[in-house]
Amino acid sequence: MNYPQTKTVDTADTFFGVEVKDPYRWLEDDISEDTEAWVKDQNQTTFSYLDKIPFRKELKERLSEIWDYEKISAPFKEGKYTYFSKNEGLQNQSVIYRKKDDNDAEVFLDPNTFSEDGTISLDGLSFSKNGEIAAYSISEGGSDWRKILIMDTETKTLIEDTLIDVKFSGISWYKNEGFYYSSYDKPKGSELSAKTDQHKVFYHKLGTSQKEDLLIYGGKPEEKHRYIYGTVTEDNKYLVLTPRVSTSGNKLFIKDLSVPNSEFITILNHTDSDTYIIENEGSKLFLVTNLNTPNKKIVSVNASNPTPEHWVDVIPETEHVLSPSTSGSYFFAHYMIDAISKVKQYDYNGTFIRDVKLPGLGSANGFGGKKEEKTDYFSFTNYYTPSSIYKYDVDTGTIELYRKPAIKYNEDDYESHQVFYRSKDGTKVPMIITHKKGVELNGKNPTILYGYGGFNISLTPSFSITNAVWMEQGGILAVPNLRGGGEYGKKWHDAGTKMQKQNVFDDFIAAAEYLITNKYTSSDYLALRGGSNGGLLVGAVMTQRPDLAKVALPAVGVLDMLRYHTFTAGAGWAYDYGTSEDNKEMFEYLKNYSPVHNVKEGVQYPATLITTGDHDDRVVPAHSFKFAAELQSKQTGDNPTLIRIETDAGHGAGTPVSKTIEQYADIFGFTLYNMGFRKLPNNSKKDD
Repeated sequence: MNYPQTKTVDTADTFFGVEVKDPYRWLEDDISEDTEAWVKDQNQTTFSYLDKIPFRKELKERLSEIWDYEKISAPFKEGKYTYFSKNEGLQNQSVIYRKKDDNDAEVFLDPNTFSEDGTISLDGLSFSKNGEIAAYSISEGGSDWRKILIMDTETKTLIEDTLIDVKFSGISWYKNEGFYYSSYDKPKGSELSAKTDQHKVFYHKLGTSQKEDLLIYGGKPEEKHRYIYGTVTEDNKYLVLTPRVSTSGNKLFIKDLSVPNSEFITILNHTDSDTYIIENEGSKLFLVTNLNTPNKKIVSVNASNPTPEHWVDVIPETEHVLSPSTSGSYFFAHYMIDAISKVKQYDYNGTFIRDVKLPGLGSANGFGGKKEEKTDYFSFTNYYTPSSIYKYDVDTGTIELYRKPAIKYNEDDYESHQVFYRSKDGTKVPMIITHKKGVELNGKNPTILYGYGGFNISLTPSFSITNAVWMEQGGILAVPNLRGGGEYGKKWHDAGTKMQKQNVFDDFIAAAEYLITNKYTSSDYLALRGGSNGGLLVGAVMTQRPDLAKVALPAVGVLDMLRYHTFTAGAGWAYDYGTSEDNKEMFEYLKNYSPVHNVKEGVQYPATLITTGDHDDRVVPAHSFKFAAELQSKQTGDNPTLIRIETDAGHGAGTPVSKTIEQYADIFGFTLYNMGFRKLPNNSKKDD
């Protein structure tokens, strides 16, 4: 097909004596008129193609129909009120409601009023100790830059000037006096792409201007801490700091807020572990750590001598990965067993109380109440079961269903099963395959293979409206738990980092081959899908094995591995990737799989729909722009190579429902159309 002509420039970098040309460098300038014109031309080409898909409108209508059900969160108490979020069905953003005692619920905060098109979203909401003041952060156009607004909860009126230029931040209150937050200095040039790598923690005292906010930690040139978070313990006794130079591993400091002008106490002054304070009883601290225990454990220590040699095991390490939380003065030890949830309850002495009886095999989330609360809530879901909320009595272990969604979808029509396959080096990898019951294993089922494989992130079973629509059409969803993720602890994560990153791609390729060998699908009916680090996964696999799948769907991907660390907070990903500046060996390894640098002339690549947002300042859209330009200039054969660029959208969080529905109608429409379908599969067979 005819693509817009993308100009080339004579730009190159030299790495360890090796010159690497970068002909599309100009697309990195996200505020230039040339880039704006390129985006417009590409979108015009893409939507002209998508408009020709005969069932695209039908997909959008079905997505809208199944999406249109009431979604309510678990309640939580703040001050005199009980709060919860609710979306009536197709609202672009969920609304925060509250009620007092047995009175009717009232709207507390409606993000749909922030903008007409729903592109300004609520990011975080935090209450002062007495619940009388709330601070909430908003994102505009999907950007990671935030604003913080402060509200009197009784009158629901704003009471101070808005805090601006906040990024990668929580809001952690100290009593009713003020809160801690984090940010970077505003960069020179484009705030959506310029490098930001000196994170700082500030304290905002109520009644003062932002320019008076106290710098608590960060900003020293010799200490390049890219992510620093300040949190206050529930009893307001300690401020906890967790400085990181990368996404994995943190230092740990505490400050006794009950002692005027106290100094920070060092617990860990290195980044060899992920360690944080989960709870305290006065000066007795409880820490979660994977220091020399890759599957994590809980330890206790006195704040007066908090370094590792004084730690005492409370809940020891097991063969399964621990992700604990606290509620009602108990620990809830959430374990992943082959990516499936198991929850055990302990007291603060480490005494086992009971196994929490979950409704089935899947993912449990929650168990995060305050100390004085005796009723907690958790959600349960899997790939075919919509998330329901359960009420849990922390003292008796009694469970009752709190809310089950009334969705126009029958979960009894579907099933999941877990398989284990061998990767290239013999490593056993789990994968959960979900589809309609009674599916015929004839190699002709449209299948999405979805993966991530990075940053210690675990893909556990969870329901998705979009996946439900895919499976409703007879589609199969396959999700492998690749190395690089956190499903089996730090060792599993590290096995997919830096010079072992190829393991992740090999695991994904082996998953595809398993599905093909066992007749779930074939290359003609297989789509590879992933976002962010998963977008890198798809880009790397489709350039290494262009024959593997019919369709490739890299979303908001990290695709230029030689320059990723030069944009926004990208340098913080070096633990997983390494950088092209580290040494010659690392440079050559990155160049060998970097998707932008491995598109070859004369190769037929899968039908490809790249998706990104023009306000993505996490993984800047230049990655996707350059990859699209390379593919369009070198693609051989009839498979289309298109890029869909969402305007006023970022990395994904806070995207309005209306935009999400349109995106998935396009993604699924493109996928099925390029597998040869001219009608939706639940209505017809593939046209030969």
